[in-house]
Amino acid sequence: MEKKGTLQRLYSYIADNKRYLILLIISAILANVFMLAAPYLSGRAIDFIRGTGDVDFKMVLKFTGILFSVYLLNALFTWGMTVFTNVLSNRTIEKMRSDAFMSISRLPLKFFDSHSHGDVISRLTNDIDAVSEGLLQGITQFFSGLVTVIGSLVIMFMLNWRITLCIIVITIICIFVSKAIATNSGKMFRMQAQTVGELNGYVSETLGNLKVVKALGYEDRSSEKFAEINSRLYDCGQKAQFYSSLVNPTTRYINNLAYISVGVFGGLAAVMGHLSVGIISSFLIYATQFARPINDMTSVLTQLQSAQAAAFRIFTLNDIPPEESDADRPDLEVRNGEVEFKDVDFSYDKNRELIKNLNITAKKGQRVAIVGPTGAGKTTIVNLLMNFYGVDNGAIIVDGQNIDSVTRDSLRRNFGMVLQDTWLFTGTVRENIAYGKENATDEEIIAAAKAASADSFIRRLPDGYDTMITEDGGNLSGGQKQLLTIARAMLSNPRMLILDEATSNVDTMTEQRIQRAFLKMMEGRTSFIIAHRLSTIREADLILVMDAGRIVEQGTHKELLAKNGFYARLYNS
Repeated sequence: MEKKGTLQRLYSYIADNKRYLILLIISAILANVFMLAAPYLSGRAIDFIRGTGDVDFKMVLKFTGILFSVYLLNALFTWGMTVFTNVLSNRTIEKMRSDAFMSISRLPLKFFDSHSHGDVISRLTNDIDAVSEGLLQGITQFFSGLVTVIGSLVIMFMLNWRITLCIIVITIICIFVSKAIATNSGKMFRMQAQTVGELNGYVSETLGNLKVVKALGYEDRSSEKFAEINSRLYDCGQKAQFYSSLVNPTTRYINNLAYISVGVFGGLAAVMGHLSVGIISSFLIYATQFARPINDMTSVLTQLQSAQAAAFRIFTLNDIPPEESDADRPDLEVRNGEVEFKDVDFSYDKNRELIKNLNITAKKGQRVAIVGPTGAGKTTIVNLLMNFYGVDNGAIIVDGQNIDSVTRDSLRRNFGMVLQDTWLFTGTVRENIAYGKENATDEEIIAAAKAASADSFIRRLPDGYDTMITEDGGNLSGGQKQLLTIARAMLSNPRMLILDEATSNVDTMTEQRIQRAFLKMMEGRTSFIIAHRLSTIREADLILVMDAGRIVEQGTHKELLAKNGFYARLYNS
């Protein structure tokens, strides 16, 4: 995406709020028109104060009164300009943030296999904030400065075109110098934004696995890596700030030459009787007003460069193709809950095959357990069954319907999932259980909690079902968190179940209670059970033993033990 494309897309967001943009432009024009009138009025007042002591007080008071009115109107329209700028900026950022979040929610899961969560969060927070600050200051500077520059230039030409041409030449030199500096600082700000995303990703990853870091004694090495990324961020920031810091003093020095020119040439013109003292005074103020927007624009260039780099990262995220639309597909119709994998091939990495020629048949109401060593492809079965990832070859059939030909939402609604990695959000216990079924009644929520053996511990919490759960369930034990996710699955009353390491984080007594609840819940439902603890799947109707992406054995628990093969070795190890 080129620089021009980024700016055009930013403008398209601004243009969505045309009413406020128009009000902003009108306020900017009127505020600066009144400001432009002030130097001329003050110059006229000065001309009525003569060096001989002859002062026309009537005219001086007249122009002074007009000046007061002009400054008051300028203040009012400047206030209006600020209000409309804030509204326009906030509405624009709100839309950008919503679009970015919507893009993230629609991204295929494979995107997150190669992008850290911290980097994605950085784009949604830090980068959006950078754009917000750039817009807030940049829009005001642009419209206000544009009117001031054009108005000052026109009036200066009317007063003395020769001096005005001298100021224009000096200003052009100033612009070229600023552009040269800005090119280098822009590159540095893009590098800075990327490094901020990398740093956020590392911090998010480390904090999310802090127990592992401590358990392995990795604190020092973790700090060293953080220091290395932080040092690169420091270097990028220093270089960006160095280049951008050159802009302001350089342009102010060049513009001071313009003031000297006005003083020298204006003084000579006054001596020769071509200009009055009042006009020279006005000219100096107009020269200042003409140069100020240019100086302001160059001083805010740092923020604008940062905002553009941030917008580039946001739009890059928005441009990533989402999951293929399934709006024209029919909903899945589950009649019996029969599931079949037909000659399925799949790999996360095209260069490394994971699953090859996989065939599974799960009949109505059958409890199918999938076991095998780490990396055998067990959890991948879940990802494919829920259509989180598409198969490379073959097909997955549910009641005669290819899951690629039905809507993903209807497919996922028919499966209840309890995963090893529990997920709870900040909210009440009641809200977490009802997640996915917002209209659930209190009776249904409590019944689901009782079925999951969670009701007793919930009632012991400070506020029972209204107890607030902190981020990711930080104020609950691992077993309690898993019980709540089980209750959530039970509340949805799905036609089919997926239990991935469903009881791995609970004690033996709790596990037994949950297993009894699951046995009741699985009655009449096709269920897939994935577990490393083989003792949990002895009652399964069919056990599939996987190794290296292939089914190497299948049968009941007793049949597989009798074979004394791969499953027997896993079970007895």
